Amino acid sequence: MKIDEIQIRVRYGETDQMGVVYHGNYALYLEMGRIEWLRKLGVSYKKMEESGIMLPVISLNINYKKSAGYDDVINVRTELRKIPSVKIEFDYEITNTSGEILTTASTTLAFLDMKTKRPVKAPQYILDKLTD
Repeated sequence: MKIDEIQIRVRYGETDQMGVVYHGNYALYLEMGRIEWLRKLGVSYKKMEESGIMLPVISLNINYKKSAGYDDVINVRTELRKIPSVKIEFDYEITNTSGEILTTASTTLAFLDMKTKRPVKAPQYILDKLTD
């Protein structure tokens, strides 16, 4: 499936007193990877919401292997697991500049109608971009 990678420099405010990335910030890194994955596909998260579709996370699984620290540059690799239906699933791998795996993760998000809060099928324009 389609894969994208971004680099992020760890900011001081994302670390604890020991200079290690606070575990909750990894969810933000995954979100950054996912939003850039969609953007590079040609899908604006903002425009999707303006058209009445929201995409909340319904499942998040993170496995921590090694720590990242202040000023480290990390690579977030985002991969679509399968063609979406009412859900879209991603796998992630976060590595350091040496290529060591710091974190592996997966998320599942659901396409919801913003008015009814009910699940809907993935918008056709997203499916079209995945089959190009």
